[in-house]
Amino acid sequence: MSEILVLYYSRHGSTLALARQISRGIESVAGMQARLRTVPPVASVIDKAAPAVPEEGAPYASHEDLAQCAALILGSPTRFGHMAAPLKYFLDGTSALWLTGALSGKPAAVFTSTQSMHGGQESTLLGMMLPLLHHGMLLVGLPYTEQGVNATSSGGGPYGASHVASQGAAGKLSDAERNLALALGRRVAEITGRLTGGA
Repeated sequence: MSEILVLYYSRHGSTLALARQISRGIESVAGMQARLRTVPPVASVIDKAAPAVPEEGAPYASHEDLAQCAALILGSPTRFGHMAAPLKYFLDGTSALWLTGALSGKPAAVFTSTQSMHGGQESTLLGMMLPLLHHGMLLVGLPYTEQGVNATSSGGGPYGASHVASQGAAGKLSDAERNLALALGRRVAEITGRLTGGA
């Protein structure tokens, strides 16, 4: 089995809902398995270190998760048009992986959740791509041949899967958002299979 790392930060559950759908898309492809991981929150004042394993949800990611994965799908809520600080903080600590080229040549994709339709989805997705490009990863998006990209009136587009939280309860994806998240996971898995000789 080839493992694809789905690495995300989620505050209210919407980005996690996308991560779960993407994982389902990955695992719909024979020989592919999703490894779901998150990152701890950050604060300007530290009272105590975060526990090694969260009380609930996915385990915290390690640099070994990145080195071992066959591909990476990265997700964050939008914060003023950028990825959230906890995910940026984690990525800022990956210099050793960059120096060794551990991620170079691996497929990668991105996803996000915003509060409003024009809340910075595209700038967040594009911004998350930049460190992946520096690591030499191969970016995968959602092509317009995926019918939902043309039809969605909520989240999802050519840069990656997304969710507009204001259109429903936190973590409740529209049908289009759910289908495009599945499609992104499936597409990355299929491409990973071709590159690794698994498909």
